[in-house]
Amino acid sequence: MKIISFGDVHMATRNLERMGEVMRDCDLIILSGDLTNFGGIDDARKVITDVRRACPAVLAVSGNLDQREVIPFLEQDGIALHGKGRVIEGVGIFGCGGSNITPFGTPTELSEDEIYSTLRAGYDFVRDVRPLLMICHTPPFDTKCDRIMSGKPVGSTAARQFIEEVKPDVCISGHIHESAGVDRIGPTQIFNAGPFKGGGYIVVRAENGRLDARLEFL
Repeated sequence: MKIISFGDVHMATRNLERMGEVMRDCDLIILSGDLTNFGGIDDARKVITDVRRACPAVLAVSGNLDQREVIPFLEQDGIALHGKGRVIEGVGIFGCGGSNITPFGTPTELSEDEIYSTLRAGYDFVRDVRPLLMICHTPPFDTKCDRIMSGKPVGSTAARQFIEEVKPDVCISGHIHESAGVDRIGPTQIFNAGPFKGGGYIVVRAENGRLDARLEFL
């Protein structure tokens, strides 16, 4: 199975037109949050419609810049990963949208306890499955994927704690635009592709009970 994941779309889906060869054998697209710019259901629907033209199979979490109404919309559309889990071709996929608390009061912010409990709820759907793919809009604290321009880490301590406890094979995050990169917490690979308009995306290949994940750019 080939999974393509990207996030921080913010309505900018134009790069999908440049991903023809990448999408040619794609089985699933996973959106890792911030589909819109402070938008609600109508804007989220537009993004998902564009993405489905590239690959009909889609899963998603919302981000902190998506209105809270996007969470039940994704659930009603059957593609939500916020506090949910799916097993697809032997891979357990679960997630948490929104972000930890920011100084900006964005629409979907969660306490660290809420992030942990949401990840736990999603994980409970797939707890007996390996390999595990975790989708968390906010990156785990103190990695190469959660640093703002000053170098200060601003990721989620709860996400980091959860990764240290559960040890998913791969964690795909976003949220911090300037921190596109790859890191590791124990056996878990951590990814942030940066904003989609910057051309970053993650390719995950699942084969023989393993995940091979790479950060790539257009």
